[in-house]
Amino acid sequence: NIKNIDEENDSQLEDLIKERDELKDKLMRALAESENIRKRSFKDRQDAEIYAVSKMSRDILSVFDNLQRAYISIKSDPSLKGNKDLDKFLSNIQIIEKDLISIFKKNKIEKIDTKNKKFDPNFHQAMTEMEDDKVEPGTIVQEMLPGYMFGNRLLRASLVAVSKKKAQNEEKKPENSEKN
Repeated sequence: NIKNIDEENDSQLEDLIKERDELKDKLMRALAESENIRKRSFKDRQDAEIYAVSKMSRDILSVFDNLQRAYISIKSDPSLKGNKDLDKFLSNIQIIEKDLISIFKKNKIEKIDTKNKKFDPNFHQAMTEMEDDKVEPGTIVQEMLPGYMFGNRLLRASLVAVSKKKAQNEEKKPENSEKN
């Protein structure tokens, strides 16, 4: 009888150990899932904040571009030269531009440097190619619209002109002139 009781106790103990191990496994999986959810929600919140800031920053960059265009347009109009009120207005535009640049820097928005750089599709958008044998093909030779980074994320690609080799025109005029 004692042998049966011992066997029954051993069987119950094995069942309890098995149940304990299953519960422990479930608990560990639940803790891991909880940690994954916490990390995912933290990353989602960060991405949402970055997206919101990025969208607003792109909109502000558009205003900044238009402000610069207005300044250049007014400054280059010869009929407006010597107007003291206009000169005050232009100096105020420059102050606003400096303030915006300061705000950009404070918020980790940096202009992409394109001067003498090789074209990189991750940061630049080629709008045209220009023949230029003075620089290596694929070098940025003109910036049409500056690009900006927000931290390590691209806010807006630089719109650029990229160099290419001059076309080698094989003149066949002597042959064509013989036909005439």
